Amino acid sequence: MIKEVNNSVSVDDLKKFKEEVLHKYPKKVAKKRDKAILLNDPETPPQIQANVRTVPGIITQRGCTYAGCKGVVLGPTRDIINITHGPIGCGFYSWLTRRNQTKPETETDENFMMYCFSTDMQDSNIVFGGEEKLKQAIREAYELFHPKAIAIFSTCPVGLIGDDVHRVARHMKEEIGDGINIFGFSCEGYRGVSQSAGHHIANNGLFKNLIGRDDEKRGDLKYRVNLLGEYNIGGDAFELERVFEKCGINLIATFSGNSTIQKFENAHTADLNMVMCHRSINYVAEMMETAFGIPWIKVQPIGADSTAKMLRKIGQYFGDQELIDKIEEVIADEMVAVTAAREKALKKTNGKKAMLFVGGSRAHHYQNLFEELGMTTLSAGYEFGHRDDYEGRVVIPTIQIDADSRNIEEITVTKDETRYNPRKTEEELKALEAEGMEFNGYEGLMPQMAKGTLVIDDLSHYEMEKLIELYKPDVFCAGIKEKFCVQKMGVPLKQLHSYDYGGPYAGFKGAINFYEDIEMIACTTIWKELKAPWESETYVEAQYAY
Repeated sequence: MIKEVNNSVSVDDLKKFKEEVLHKYPKKVAKKRDKAILLNDPETPPQIQANVRTVPGIITQRGCTYAGCKGVVLGPTRDIINITHGPIGCGFYSWLTRRNQTKPETETDENFMMYCFSTDMQDSNIVFGGEEKLKQAIREAYELFHPKAIAIFSTCPVGLIGDDVHRVARHMKEEIGDGINIFGFSCEGYRGVSQSAGHHIANNGLFKNLIGRDDEKRGDLKYRVNLLGEYNIGGDAFELERVFEKCGINLIATFSGNSTIQKFENAHTADLNMVMCHRSINYVAEMMETAFGIPWIKVQPIGADSTAKMLRKIGQYFGDQELIDKIEEVIADEMVAVTAAREKALKKTNGKKAMLFVGGSRAHHYQNLFEELGMTTLSAGYEFGHRDDYEGRVVIPTIQIDADSRNIEEITVTKDETRYNPRKTEEELKALEAEGMEFNGYEGLMPQMAKGTLVIDDLSHYEMEKLIELYKPDVFCAGIKEKFCVQKMGVPLKQLHSYDYGGPYAGFKGAINFYEDIEMIACTTIWKELKAPWESETYVEAQYAY
């Protein structure tokens, strides 16, 4: 059954939005944005323009390549010292900015996540080179902390002056010795059109430098899985770890919430990879399947129903009746509290409208939670998504490789001669597919969204304001850059990059937290009383003349 857009907002209204917005842009900009603002049809998703450069001068939600590599993928790992090689202004992502949490097993275990490491390049380093300063920073970090690994992240000036962080890493690895692992990432901010390029670069680095270095099988539980693309924002990974353990499932590694070097190095011993954030980590899933024979599936443990679906997929994959029965027992137990919380919130949230413009999968995943609350997602989009994130992986063969994508190293992965071990035979995989399980697949955002809803890639600040002005959603989900602008327009904003001060929102308990927070946020009346300065003061407005 195809869902239709909420009756309170017609398709004609949404078309009107697009026309109004494009009319205000210069002709070349309008032509480009026209391809990124689409009315959805879930049966035949239209081709969207995505993963292209943001128009200069437009205020974008995006971050840079360095932010994606260090800030997203490697940032949540507690026992790697991550050094930003660049000016201190680039050190914003040297610190944790997304409320990633971690939990060392003992008080003496290493945890460097609260520290900020930067080479603090000065003018003289830009002129004469900064490699010696980087070497000294590595020596100092090792003398202070004696870490097992040090990672180096290049920022824009480093790429412009030609510092070679990979050469420095090799030299310092030889100099320090003692089994330390030192590696670099060429993740200069300009290397891609958004943080998505940084994710890809980080995935390549994880595979080359960490994954597959430890063959020991750890843990007593026999069902061994990895969860990819979960970053433990607000404690999401803690909740999922609890659920897996309750079911008797051994979570070998999370990429990269609550992660450690050992978990990365041991990840290839799992029997199933589950991809949560498709855009940030699908590369690792594909490389591990090629090298070690580990199949991967797409999961969405955001929302109680989706979490239950994920667990049932795991039970179906392993095909053990004891595990399947235990999973059903856990779901039944957890859903008692979930159902009570949902019914309480539903009385107030049913029929309300939401808009989601966040991340490379979150604008998709969180629609499940809003559906559970009886809320309609009127418009959604990604800030760094690719076409396959919107339209599904079936379109990958048709995506053209452009010059920006060629800035990212493509590594060649082959079967590991000693450790390649297909976890399932071709016949077993086909049998599972016949039962409805999909491997190496992702349907994307558009097939789930209602017919006629707006899908907008790389939403601009102007487009955001116009959306709110015309449709006044009950809650707007985005990031910190949009938060206060939206709230000044009398609409509550929920950050889904860092959850503000909420969370966890994954798993069963996470769903309960989300129900309660959205009930409170979307149903309060205070937002309707707010008046922005421009609503009570005179201001000058201009438009282009041609």
